[in-house]
Amino acid sequence: MLDSAALVNELFAIPDSQVLEEAPLSRYTRFGIGGPARIFLETGSETSFMQALQIVERSETPFVVIGAGTNLIVSDEGFDGVVLRFTASGIKAEGNRVTAAAGAVLQNLVDFTVERGLAGIHTMTGIPGFVGAAVYGNAGAYGRSISQSILSVRFFDGSAVRVFDNEQCRFRYRESIFKREKGWIIFAATLELEAGDAAELHRIASGILETRNRKYPPTMKCAGSIFKNLLFHELPEAVKAMVPEKVVIEGKVPSAYFLEQVGAKGMKNGDIHVADYHANLIYNAGDGTAAQLAATISELKRRVLERFGFEVEEEVQYVGF
Repeated sequence: MLDSAALVNELFAIPDSQVLEEAPLSRYTRFGIGGPARIFLETGSETSFMQALQIVERSETPFVVIGAGTNLIVSDEGFDGVVLRFTASGIKAEGNRVTAAAGAVLQNLVDFTVERGLAGIHTMTGIPGFVGAAVYGNAGAYGRSISQSILSVRFFDGSAVRVFDNEQCRFRYRESIFKREKGWIIFAATLELEAGDAAELHRIASGILETRNRKYPPTMKCAGSIFKNLLFHELPEAVKAMVPEKVVIEGKVPSAYFLEQVGAKGMKNGDIHVADYHANLIYNAGDGTAAQLAATISELKRRVLERFGFEVEEEVQYVGF
């Protein structure tokens, strides 16, 4: 349990930060679901963030660091601890190298690079969330991942600020070392991009955005795709034989293919719905709960395991469960 009064007093004393008690986390998640955080602190100052993190760790209080909440499922009971959010959002360019703070909106970074005729992340237009989370989860779309453009990542390891090059970040499909080292907090990323034609990049990005907005309307309370796609070469041999060749795209099989085979489309659990046009899209149609959402995900995983003998893995992260 928190010694909340003393902890709150310490956190309130940190400059350049906002501290809230019993902050409803539904305001900070795209699903619009989740109970309150006992304490919520956000700051755009690296110094203040490090100070807050060290105070919280010293108090042995449970904590979690979030970004824009795009891929978060927060329990209906909330989180009985401290939620920290780093909101610095600066973006700057030096030639074909662009550095973005972790709290920058990914779309703003994409637009920044497209306007300057820098190619590499233009296909990620429309992906919601902060840059830090995109690096953390190695976000990507249309055959590219952000890791392909990462030159270095600046982060705090709990005691010092460090810089890793691309190789040290150990990027894999939707994975990075930061996803495994939960105590390491990304502050900024530097990308090395290629010279391109701004008009052509804008044309490509606009087309992708139009397609994405049809699939995932900006007002829809969802996390985009719930489950990671599958690497074809990692599937069991028996499953490979079941997958039509046309379904395999760039070495991956969409999770939606397997979900569709087990009747996911159109499923409903209260106001938690699976889209009738996309088996890997779960959304909150109104007053859905985290319990309903988690139960729906669990049921889909059970069906795929029962039918195909392997588990689909979530892209979303859970808080307070």
